[in-house]
Amino acid sequence: MRHDEYPGKDMKGTVLRLEKSSIYDGDGFRTVVFLKGCPLRCQWCSTPESQKREIESTLDGSITYGKIMTVEEVLVEVRKDSIFYFHSGGGMTLSGGEIMAQHEFVLTLLRRARFEAIDTCIETSFFTKWDIAKPIFETADTVFTDLKIFDEEKHIKYTGVSNKPILENIRNAGTLGADTKYIIRTPLIPGVNDSEEDLEKIGQFLSELPYVHHIQLLPYHRLGTDTYRKLGKEYLLKDVEVPPAEHMEWCRNVIKRYYDHVI
Repeated sequence: MRHDEYPGKDMKGTVLRLEKSSIYDGDGFRTVVFLKGCPLRCQWCSTPESQKREIESTLDGSITYGKIMTVEEVLVEVRKDSIFYFHSGGGMTLSGGEIMAQHEFVLTLLRRARFEAIDTCIETSFFTKWDIAKPIFETADTVFTDLKIFDEEKHIKYTGVSNKPILENIRNAGTLGADTKYIIRTPLIPGVNDSEEDLEKIGQFLSELPYVHHIQLLPYHRLGTDTYRKLGKEYLLKDVEVPPAEHMEWCRNVIKRYYDHVI
């Protein structure tokens, strides 16, 4: 087999966009590959154009979201920044949408990137079956998982799906013994998941997960609201205010009652 031939090279996926030189999606400078398709409908979602798997356009037709790319076409773009990965400790990050919605495409990308010594990171809600999540988790160098809301009823109300498979997958990840840096992220949405009770449940859950490197609390923001308008969609949390720094610190301190590694 030639060096430029490998299994899955021509596998196709639906890519929303590629973002170069990101410093917020893993260590070092990274190329972030955003994929389309997500089974969740989080009311605070900042990328509504990533929710549908199919390519779509704004109401006026001026913007098209998404394109079909092969594994090799994505990696051609990723390789262009290899020198920056080497010097910064960066690499390729796969994000969404929800990457598990295109799990075969994702796993092929990760395996080939690892073969080429490109550091890999994924961002996922972990809303999928464990047999799909397991090989992806084991192949990535760093994994970010969203733990949005611990209460199942509230999770269904604000995201449209149960959190049972998410919590199960988070627990299962600790049984692998994989050499993976594992980070939990919680977007703090005022009035939704930032009460003392909500935060204590998350802290208690994390206290039972020694393999989690740390948790990041991310403040709610309104980025993406204009995209809702362009797509003709209603943004349901338009009255929610961005939490002040003092409230974010209070939230961190509540979780620290049970779990120390909070950012």
